[in-house]
Amino acid sequence: MARILIVDDRSTNRNIFSRLAQAIEEGAEVHASASPHEALDWLDENCPDLIITDFRMPGMDGAEFTRRARNSVNGADVPIIVITAYDDRAFRLQALEAGATDFLRSPVDHYEFTTRARNLLKLQRQQQFIKSRALALEQQLLISERSQEELVRSSREALTQVIDSVPAMISATDEDNRILFVNAYFAEFANMSPESLLGRPLPAVLQSDNADHGERVHKAVLGKQRASTSFEERISDSNGSERAFLTTKTSLRELTGGVTGVLTTSIDITERKQAENTLRHIGLHDTLTDLPNRRMLYERVQQEIDAGEGQFALFLIDLDRFKSVNDALGHAGGDRILQQVTGRLIGCVPSTHLVARMSGDEFVVLQTSVAAAQDSEALARHIIDSLSTPFLLDGNELRLGCTIGIAMSPGDGRDVEKLLRYADLAMYQAKAEGRNTVRFYSQEMESISLNTISLEADLLKAISQEQFVLHYQPQVDLATGAIVGAEALLRWVRPEFGITSPHVFIDIAEETGLINEIGAWVLGEACAQAALWHAHGHAPLQIAVNLSPVQFLRQDIVQLVAETLQATGLRPECLELELTEGSLLRDVERTQLILHELKKLGVKIAIDDFGVGYSSLSYLKNFEVDTLKIDRSFVSSLSDGTRDEAIVRAIISMAESLELKVVAEGVETQSQLACLLNHPCDEAQGYLFSRPVPSDAFDELLKERPRYRLPRQDLPLRKARTR
Repeated sequence: MARILIVDDRSTNRNIFSRLAQAIEEGAEVHASASPHEALDWLDENCPDLIITDFRMPGMDGAEFTRRARNSVNGADVPIIVITAYDDRAFRLQALEAGATDFLRSPVDHYEFTTRARNLLKLQRQQQFIKSRALALEQQLLISERSQEELVRSSREALTQVIDSVPAMISATDEDNRILFVNAYFAEFANMSPESLLGRPLPAVLQSDNADHGERVHKAVLGKQRASTSFEERISDSNGSERAFLTTKTSLRELTGGVTGVLTTSIDITERKQAENTLRHIGLHDTLTDLPNRRMLYERVQQEIDAGEGQFALFLIDLDRFKSVNDALGHAGGDRILQQVTGRLIGCVPSTHLVARMSGDEFVVLQTSVAAAQDSEALARHIIDSLSTPFLLDGNELRLGCTIGIAMSPGDGRDVEKLLRYADLAMYQAKAEGRNTVRFYSQEMESISLNTISLEADLLKAISQEQFVLHYQPQVDLATGAIVGAEALLRWVRPEFGITSPHVFIDIAEETGLINEIGAWVLGEACAQAALWHAHGHAPLQIAVNLSPVQFLRQDIVQLVAETLQATGLRPECLELELTEGSLLRDVERTQLILHELKKLGVKIAIDDFGVGYSSLSYLKNFEVDTLKIDRSFVSSLSDGTRDEAIVRAIISMAESLELKVVAEGVETQSQLACLLNHPCDEAQGYLFSRPVPSDAFDELLKERPRYRLPRQDLPLRKARTR
């Protein structure tokens, strides 16, 4: 039964290391000390088999503790593992000089901890066993009164017993490499008796993958070129199973000093090699997806650069909508989606190429042996098509999509970091042009990178210099064709860049907190414009305003809405606040409270982009909402009998069961409209009716086209009911 001493001033680490130590072997006795001084006192009275100590401790660091432990009677020969978070080589040298046996890097990998500790315990027991046998032999020699011949015979027998008990293959061979002696471990491994092995050539008995090297070492030792040499080899046992060994060959000398043979010792290191391979795999692969990680990607790309054999491409793949999906599902659900994405990427990309995960929702594909850029574009389109197909999670369909940037080598460069940065620039350019597409890097994109750097500084000026404007897109009643509402959409008239869409700057606005100020301005401007339209006789026109998740949860949104309604004079029921599914599910209890307070003001609540997140009755019924807005991705390819038509029908049915209004976004064609008219969808908006336009142009729409002529529908529309 092993006795293990753990020294760490942090209780969390002591508990973790204690549990790991108890798992090393059954019945292990663990003593944990919070103080190095207390541990040294315990060490005076007890003899452990293994000591594990932290390096950084108050009062006495791990190096000093190791030094004192080595100076104690019970700690002189005990293996000591030092755990340190320092990368500095000086700290390791300091601990080594103090007598440390091994190191572990903090935070500790549990598998590495147990493997190294188990190996050290195994070696310690071997050393203790040999030491005890040697002590027993020494005592036997001292107390024996037998003749010198009997003493010699007893010594030889005892030495043979000691050698036979060592868990390593030990053999002695003559100048012709024929066996003179083997221990019991060797005979058991060869599945032969020691006597039957005598006189046989060693290479004929042990089938080694490094036999030629072993023969050269044997001759070098005999020729006095080397006194001792160690090397690794793999040897097959009698069943054909390969084991890894560390083999050492040493010369056997006569009393006169001449070399008469070679002593060979082979220690089984199979478990150590397996542990090393496992640790290497962990170090080069992503723990969630088991894809190659950034380090392995860099190594492979550098190999391609060094080989210089033809052209290769680097794809940087960024998932669209993943942030909102992750917010809705939580990290566990998001991880499962990433694993599904991994499966699809592996299915799309040939095995001759490399798929890696960089971080978060970013993946990289290394496409080798590229004949032309068209080949890379074709693969990228295939990946986009694959990831655009809905994902299924717990019976719910989720839509993501992806955007891809591509850099080519050697055309775009021969440096790993630069190629990845170029692919990143191309990806962001693709996002700026509408997402779910692919772009190749070009030198013009460098200016886009500089533009991004200046974006935050320009945002700070945008509000004070009145650079933001609102455009409005009409919402049409599908029963009458009348314009019954407008969605306020933010635009930035950025100097020297022109009209800039929110998806270019909204992430930076949220990260910096500017979204609160921008959102307050949007709300006030939209409500004031709606009140003005009402004053011109266009009541009861409803105005829809999008709320950022950051603004909804961090700002006092209820007070802001109340003050805005009072300042603008807009009737509360004419204001509809749009939230994404992710916003609702970030903090459910707080969301329910905020929604309740907003409903008390009299405003309407809509869920925007419905269907791309965790769309379910189980959470909808817990929130006080009035409207579901069907995401444009379902409407874009909508026609009777299609998969998207079935999804739209299911969303409308869900809304009808909860007495919610349904608005379809992104209606661009007559066929899409005709399909919607065959279902009880209340309202629609999209380019078919009008693009988002400035307020004065929207005024003209209200005057010239107060109603749109709609095709005859097959089903009567229901009247929307509010909660």
